[in-house]
Amino acid sequence: MHKPIIGITMGDPASIGPEIALKALLDARVQAICNPILVGDAQVFRQIADLLQIPIRIHAVSQVSDAKFIAGEADVLDLKNTDLSKVNFGEISAEAGNASFEAVTKVIDLALNGEVDATVTGPINKKSVNEAGHHFAGHTEIYAHYTQTKKYAMLLVEENMKVIHVSTHVSLRQACDLVRKDRIVEVTELLHQGLVSLGETNLKIGVAGLNPHAGDSGLFGTEDDAEIVPAVEEARNRGYDVEGPVPADTLFSKAATGYYGGIVAMYHDQGHIPFKLTGFKWNAEKKQMDSVKGVNITMGLPIIRTSVDHGTAFEIAGKGVASPDAMVLAIESAVQLAQNKT
Repeated sequence: MHKPIIGITMGDPASIGPEIALKALLDARVQAICNPILVGDAQVFRQIADLLQIPIRIHAVSQVSDAKFIAGEADVLDLKNTDLSKVNFGEISAEAGNASFEAVTKVIDLALNGEVDATVTGPINKKSVNEAGHHFAGHTEIYAHYTQTKKYAMLLVEENMKVIHVSTHVSLRQACDLVRKDRIVEVTELLHQGLVSLGETNLKIGVAGLNPHAGDSGLFGTEDDAEIVPAVEEARNRGYDVEGPVPADTLFSKAATGYYGGIVAMYHDQGHIPFKLTGFKWNAEKKQMDSVKGVNITMGLPIIRTSVDHGTAFEIAGKGVASPDAMVLAIESAVQLAQNKT
């Protein structure tokens, strides 16, 4: 079976990104399904491998065709763009922000040129990226800009919970203003496409209400009746199996059981909070995460992009305790999407 080539960015060099990337490459599941190539600074990966005694060799290359794809060895498309003397674990810096940003734009180029079959991104720090002069709200916006994509959305995936968002990195005030019929229909279609691409058979979509009790017939706001109801009707007219608006406090409990194949959330936290309750497991005794699961997929792009759905975890960077679970899942999803791409 053809193994797709997956480009994986290092993320912020001051974060857990390089650590979880190397750990993921040692996972037998990853080795069995793809040919992974890391994109970033080889010196960053060497530093973390030596510091944490991760048993993997770093093989720096200048182009994808030079990669060996050998078990126990990490091929790194070496950008040579990080001054390690200016990067400290857990600290925001323009040096780290620029290095992580350049890794992202490079992997986008690789995918657009057909040199990799899919891309997976490690966590970046938005403030560091902006301090480096790159003014983007996050990965999703970077990908949309550099692929010239106008219609896109964030899809989160973890077992039964598959959530797409009408809006993401905007203020709550702006998020309410962005609840519009056309956008809701748009992301509903993107969600349906995502479910099909992931091989899901349950294509029933639940659409969340914006206000408490989905507005309760206008008692608690008009957006549900004025924008969401017409959007659901339009989606049904286009042939999609859609239900809503459903009060969010009911919708997500049903979604967790597998009743819905996917959910349309109206804004960032409405979708992220229940999603992370499903995939993130906090150990109160150890005061750290036992497991961090969840995949972030950007829908609507001409290339495949998946990502871990967690941040830089600066507080544990360089300590060797970061879980690669989400990175492994992101790679698995990228492989599945690449294999199902038509």
